[in-house]
Amino acid sequence: MPTAHITYLGDLRTEPVHLQSGTHIITDAPTDNMGKGEAFSPTDLTATSLGSCIITTMGIVARRDGIELVNADLSVTKVMSKDAPRRIVRIDVDVVMPPSDAHTPEFRAKMEHTAHTCPVALSLHPDIEQVIRFEWQ
Repeated sequence: MPTAHITYLGDLRTEPVHLQSGTHIITDAPTDNMGKGEAFSPTDLTATSLGSCIITTMGIVARRDGIELVNADLSVTKVMSKDAPRRIVRIDVDVVMPPSDAHTPEFRAKMEHTAHTCPVALSLHPDIEQVIRFEWQ
């Protein structure tokens, strides 16, 4: 079964629909590539997917240990190539973990390993540099 259906709306805008949930999103071409930048660009979604995958996978592993990662925050920065062809060359992910007595050194190491081995991290082309930084409060 397909994962999504995408309709091109014109003016460099698409409307993907997640078929299982019916959730709709809009994408726009970025302003530096003839678009309006009024929504996520496809490459924004790629970078954002890495961050979402990191924290989701960490949440799964933490839940197995009886720990919830509520209020963890991530910031994602996508860096595009300056030369042709246009492509993502680096994704920076900054993870801020709230204070918790459960965050032992062993737990922190497990979470950082999980972040670097989430499915999206392992699926991205190896030429895309992934910089994942943690701040444990």
